[in-house]
Amino acid sequence: MRALSAALVLAFVSALAFAGDVEWRRYTIASTGTSVEMPVSIFTSDAGAPDGGTGRKFFTEDRRADLTVQSVANPANDAPATFLAKMQPPAGIIYKRVTSGFFVVSSIRNDRIWYNRCNRGNGSMNCVMINYPVAEKRQWDAVVTRISKTLRG
Repeated sequence: MRALSAALVLAFVSALAFAGDVEWRRYTIASTGTSVEMPVSIFTSDAGAPDGGTGRKFFTEDRRADLTVQSVANPANDAPATFLAKMQPPAGIIYKRVTSGFFVVSSIRNDRIWYNRCNRGNGSMNCVMINYPVAEKRQWDAVVTRISKTLRG
């Protein structure tokens, strides 16, 4: 079993190492126009609608990593800094960037990196949330960067 697990990790890491070989498609939330390029050959399982917003949650086949794309109501049209403060993010954030158009926060919890980017929309915050194993950080960096930079809406 341990050899099979190691083989699966190696295959996954190899797939990530050659990000050019990964199949990417634009996922769009029709009701809000929020869209993002996502690696459909990595996130193969559709887990349905996320809690607290409109969109979808996806998992890797082995459920080690997940990606959520969602629009969250922002009826007061709060600036990203205000919206983030209202969400009461956990203490110990390792990375935080806030502009007038978006925020990004990231940290580690239970040996997993969580990454959250939200772009300010008209009456909503349009977000991607990604969770993946800390041990695979280097392999995920390019994937997370591409997802983040292609978020629209």
